[in-house]
Amino acid sequence: MSFRILRSDHVGFAVGSLDDALRFWIDGLGAVLERTGEMGGEFLGEVTGAHGAAVRMAVVSVAGQTIELLEYRNVQGEPGSSRPHDPGFAHLAFEVDNIDAVLTRIADFGWTAQGTPQPIAGGAKVGTRVMYAVGPHGETIEFMEPPQRHPITQEVRSRRRFGIRR
Repeated sequence: MSFRILRSDHVGFAVGSLDDALRFWIDGLGAVLERTGEMGGEFLGEVTGAHGAAVRMAVVSVAGQTIELLEYRNVQGEPGSSRPHDPGFAHLAFEVDNIDAVLTRIADFGWTAQGTPQPIAGGAKVGTRVMYAVGPHGETIEFMEPPQRHPITQEVRSRRRFGIRR
């Protein structure tokens, strides 16, 4: 029996408050609200293992990424229980044009940078500044700011690559 993964559909976050999460994603990051709804019953229990839960949900999109926000009710979760070094930890990464402005903006919504942005020292993403930020309920987003390329530098590199001298 074989199969193919066709595409990624969405990334999901369990949140403590759907209303707070929507404020962050829409007002803080500029996401677009696609839809809202509620789920529960046997379907939800069988799919997630959260038997007896009811969920308020919303789907937003930002930068071509679909994000599903899930507020579970009638079950007790453990907010903020995952750390980057815990097995099973997951995060979402966004490329941004100004990481310092993003970190300032998201702080207004209760998100905390985990240190200071650091440049990647080598490899394919050398010079890219990166930083994890953690939300009020332990959600984690990595923000990545590629090095700024000056047009003149790009032009000179292109000419050299094609053997053009001036």
